[in-house]
Amino acid sequence: MVVGKTSSAEIKNISNDYLKRINRYHKAEEIVVDTSSLKINDKQKLVQKEGELILKKISATDFVILLDDKGKEQTSLQFAAYLENLFNQSHKRICFVVGGAFGFSEEVYKRANAKLSLSKMTFSHQIIRAIFLEQLYRAFTIINKEPYHHA
Repeated sequence: MVVGKTSSAEIKNISNDYLKRINRYHKAEEIVVDTSSLKINDKQKLVQKEGELILKKISATDFVILLDDKGKEQTSLQFAAYLENLFNQSHKRICFVVGGAFGFSEEVYKRANAKLSLSKMTFSHQIIRAIFLEQLYRAFTIINKEPYHHA
């Protein structure tokens, strides 16, 4: 799940390519939280409204993981093991959420089951989509013992 549409055709193409690859292993889709109608200049109010829109797309049975700079960092191998463990727990749906430019509301943090950081560096909320999808694809290839990841 991502907040806002991607304005970059290149990022869309990369993301779509990895989504196709991921779908060979597991059904995955990108859910866009449409914020195009929000005309809010106050950062705190914007984050709050984005949070309300995110929560509307999450069900009570979803396992929600926020991609957040305050989250736990993992290597690709650790992430693959974590993902495999989540699948073994038979969650109905696992939702990875990329927030907007200013992060998540307190309500979204409270709803989350986990937080994951992809790096100590800061990336735009648009490019992180492609980076995360590549890591998700990499995790599936690790789980399936395929040669994409060179450890």
